[in-house]
Amino acid sequence: MVFTLPAAIADIAYQNKAVIYDLLFKVSAETMLTIAADPKHLGARIGITSVLHTWGSALTHHPHVHMIVPGGGISLDGQRWVACRPGFFLPVRVLSRLFRRRFLEALNQAHRTGALQFFGEYAGLSDARAFAAWLAPLREVISPLERLPTA
Repeated sequence: MVFTLPAAIADIAYQNKAVIYDLLFKVSAETMLTIAADPKHLGARIGITSVLHTWGSALTHHPHVHMIVPGGGISLDGQRWVACRPGFFLPVRVLSRLFRRRFLEALNQAHRTGALQFFGEYAGLSDARAFAAWLAPLREVISPLERLPTA
């Protein structure tokens, strides 16, 4: 699984690496754990190994997290293995929507607490109203999740 951020957030991530990368790791993991535990989807506790990549293949700043996940998990009662459907782990749209909402909430919280710093062309985003206006269109464009082919 791959969780990535749109270019606009990547730009402020470049100025706020520790905060944004931490949010990317935490929110992507929380998203996977939440949806995997939901009985409508997998109904299991899963394991995750995450790796941060900050550059894309074109050598441009493109922060994204690659996740290695098993093809299932331990049942919520801890008694058995729950396998995912063949060739399908979790629904991408469900994961994407939850990730988008939680990431933007966490980013807003980071802004409210003063954890983010802005320089150069982004200096105006220090203002709460300007930041909210800048963030508004991103609620629709973040499609951070790609499903990688299974072997």
